Amino acid sequence: MLCLKKCLFERAELDMTTIKEIAALAGVSRGTVDRVLNNRGSVNPQTQERILEIIKKLNYQPNKAALSLAAQKKKIVIGVLLSGKNNENPFFEDVLEGVRYQQEKLSGYGCTVIIRRSALNMNAQLAAIDALEASGIHGLVISPYNFPQISDRIDALYAKGIPTITTNTDLPCSKRIAYIGSDYYEAGCTAAGLMGLITGARAKVGIVTGSPMILCHSERLSGFLHTVQERYPQIEILEIRANEDNEVKSYRAVRQLLQKYPEMNALYFGAAGVQGGCRAVIEQNRTGSLKIITYDTVASTRRLVLDGVISATIGQQPFLQGSRPVKLLFDYLSLGTPPKDTLQYTETSIMIRENIQTGTQRHG
Repeated sequence: MLCLKKCLFERAELDMTTIKEIAALAGVSRGTVDRVLNNRGSVNPQTQERILEIIKKLNYQPNKAALSLAAQKKKIVIGVLLSGKNNENPFFEDVLEGVRYQQEKLSGYGCTVIIRRSALNMNAQLAAIDALEASGIHGLVISPYNFPQISDRIDALYAKGIPTITTNTDLPCSKRIAYIGSDYYEAGCTAAGLMGLITGARAKVGIVTGSPMILCHSERLSGFLHTVQERYPQIEILEIRANEDNEVKSYRAVRQLLQKYPEMNALYFGAAGVQGGCRAVIEQNRTGSLKIITYDTVASTRRLVLDGVISATIGQQPFLQGSRPVKLLFDYLSLGTPPKDTLQYTETSIMIRENIQTGTQRHG
């Protein structure tokens, strides 16, 4: 027993020595460092950023066993706000699976994860954030819409000591502490490269994108258009249409493109609505004559790849986009461990008929 107490005392002393060093380097008290490590009390944002930077450089690792017990006493509450209310976007069902995995895993540490879904508009998302804050959350995971009001709300939460991690799509100008998700510009460039390969660098392409108010949609489009302009002068962009991630609007958009441009021989989907859009292709008997590139590996997209309707789809690890931000936020709130990287990109993987059954988007 005496040996065990001595060991625990030495470990505590090691932690305290490191906290002393951090405090000395930051020019603050040990109490201020403790408040930052445990997300407890108000600390000037500039001071907090300085302390977190020092912690990162020192690779400080707190006593995880002790802090695990502390986490159970804190009763941490994490709010998760995802898009796609009423199954508007099936992609988020896979993200939700990752969230629920961590929800179950972290419940043993006394952590509660509150999940909300919001419709595809700014006011609905702001109302959902307000509701989560009223529920007493200590941190927020969000797939944000690209509005200044959402960014301001994230900043206001940060000022109150409620950190945010963005997932799937980002608000880089906000005070979120990390982003987990695809590098969407790279994904757009990848799609353009694929289009060049499967069409012999000669194509007349119709584009169906989502909302310009969602950063991932605009970034995918920018990457695609830039790569086509720079590398594939024989690829012609016929028209760009928006579907707001809606299957019915996507169906109408593709049907109109097919009627307006009978010469169209390629389609690029930069957002959800793939099933609706491909239904128009099938109805017009254009399966096989159109090269189609999409994103994600939801069940309906996998079927369309296997049936030869979609030429290739680009995955982005949705399970990880749900799981990792919740775990990172819990570590930050319970252990005082900031994310090692503020930008944590998921894999950009290419799925075709030959590998879509065996490819996985769950790992990581």
